[in-house]
Amino acid sequence: MSSPTLSDVARAAGVSYATADRVINKRGNVADKSIAKVRDAVETLGYVRNVAAANLSRGRVYRLAFLVPKGANAFFDIIREQIQHASDHLSADRVHVKMVEVSAFAVDSLQYSIAALAHQNLDGVAIVGLENKRLEGPLDELRAKGVAVVGLVSDLPEEFRSAYIGIDNIVAGRTAARMVGMAHAGGAGHVQTFVGSMDARDHAERLQGFRQVIESDFPKIALLDPIMTKDEGALLQAQTTQLMKENADLTALYNVGAGNSGLIKAIASFGPARPFCVVHELVPHSRQALLDGHIDLVIDQRPDIEVNRAFTVLRALIDEREVPPMPDLMPTIYVRDNLPAYPLTELMKAKVT
Repeated sequence: MSSPTLSDVARAAGVSYATADRVINKRGNVADKSIAKVRDAVETLGYVRNVAAANLSRGRVYRLAFLVPKGANAFFDIIREQIQHASDHLSADRVHVKMVEVSAFAVDSLQYSIAALAHQNLDGVAIVGLENKRLEGPLDELRAKGVAVVGLVSDLPEEFRSAYIGIDNIVAGRTAARMVGMAHAGGAGHVQTFVGSMDARDHAERLQGFRQVIESDFPKIALLDPIMTKDEGALLQAQTTQLMKENADLTALYNVGAGNSGLIKAIASFGPARPFCVVHELVPHSRQALLDGHIDLVIDQRPDIEVNRAFTVLRALIDEREVPPMPDLMPTIYVRDNLPAYPLTELMKAKVT
């Protein structure tokens, strides 16, 4: 038996084909009574809208925006590059993308940028988020205008977005803590953590997960108060250098955010008797630091997969389809012995020093 067509829906509803088409594709200018008839017919017949055909007939264009932090951050350089690659690849599918750069950890800047998007005729937005109530108003305005909103890498307030694309950052922090605890082999120690900003949900959750495991499973290890860095490499280098000079009993370092180039420089200048060190994101300088023995562990979240998923999820939300099933993104642990082949692009090569 063939699947019901739009003509079948129109006939069952007692309306014209044009009216049924306007209801199904939400073109507007249809009486409420006719809308109800068409919807009843759709349910009775089990009609499934052909999204591809509808988009083709309407000349559908997907207007998307990505809000990402600006500044010297190798991880977000990769994110931006991947967005551009995906955008170029999807241009034949009429996907148009604008990239908006926002000051890192600046609630004011992010609030303003989100509010501005509500007036730019967009269909979907992916935002590297912060956890702050001041974002709720502009996010609510975006959604009220029918814009699909997803959190990317670092989540937004949950009730104001439709999906989150990224790793479970509590799991990532717990993983880092497990590795630090194992490195201590049951002994005592002092661990220093570094955090870009507690407004960044990914940073706050990683620190939360890290504390959970250290406090419950490794009680001999003392956690020092976290140092705030704003993910600035120079600041992290200065803080780490001073910290290692003043704390002879320091046994481990864990940076939940970025700025690792500065951390690596400080450790390299200290010599081989260094603390155990865990960082996030496999980028050129963290990869080289693993090979050089300056750090021990990198926890990576595969930004290429995250960006591609963001495009897939946004298009599904815009088309009002179910988001296709996707396995959870799990943090990947890299040591110097299991590094993948890493074909650096010209952009990334230029950033290796």
